[in-house]
Amino acid sequence: MAMDGYRGFLGLLVSALLVGFLSVIFVLVWVLHYRGGLAWDGSLLEFNWHPVLVVTGFVFIQGIAIIVYRLPWTWKCSKLLMKSIHAGLNTVAAILAIISLVAAFDFHNNLQIRNMYSLHSWVGLIVVILYFLQLVLGFFVFLLPLAPPSLRAFLMPIHVYSGLFIFGTVIATVLTGVTEKLIFSLSTYSTLPPEGVFTNTLGLLVLVFGALIFWIVTRPQWKRPQETNSILQPNRSNPEGVEGSMAINFGNVDKSDSDLNNEAAARKRNITVDEAGQRSTM
Repeated sequence: MAMDGYRGFLGLLVSALLVGFLSVIFVLVWVLHYRGGLAWDGSLLEFNWHPVLVVTGFVFIQGIAIIVYRLPWTWKCSKLLMKSIHAGLNTVAAILAIISLVAAFDFHNNLQIRNMYSLHSWVGLIVVILYFLQLVLGFFVFLLPLAPPSLRAFLMPIHVYSGLFIFGTVIATVLTGVTEKLIFSLSTYSTLPPEGVFTNTLGLLVLVFGALIFWIVTRPQWKRPQETNSILQPNRSNPEGVEGSMAINFGNVDKSDSDLNNEAAARKRNITVDEAGQRSTM
């Protein structure tokens, strides 16, 4: 199935993947080169897992999960398969987010640093909770065939808006967290040292990645085509091609019935005209 503006979509998709991958590379270089590395011992090295896992899971993987429906190469796949991939990616992102929180809290508790005192921590915890609520709602309402179609139709706009809101909030939380970390750890931050320049660039990459994901997912011409019929259950594992062919067959049946009715009406009119003609000649 052709996509309008396919070349533009492909260019933006490649750009988003490149920028997202660079964001992950930059955060790894930051903690390995400038912040001493990674460990799980309650020290600053354990805290370094926090930015790595947030950028990798909560930003990059979540961004891919958001646009997975837009990939035209998957439009021939069943909707259930794409829902499962979407849910699986979001689940991986959620697990990485939880581990990142554990690393941050464990570091604070080990050094007896107060938890949840900054705006970054408040917003971060709220967005993680919202993300899990979104994941649970999507699993029980859209993935499992439990909710009635009317409920799915009502909740779908809310689900889409909430997903974009959460993703945008994650981007903002990452930017505040990076700034907070640099202010606390880098006494020469105001002089713009190499680490400051490098980490500011990381923040810009995360911001650009979010902007590209938002642009891709909000273009109506790149939206996955709707199901061609509603005969099968929405969460049935039948391929869309089979559903489409069934819709075409049912359409042919309806057309045939209509043709038969038209032919019967035409015969009736012809008989009436013939009878009238015979009477006029008698």
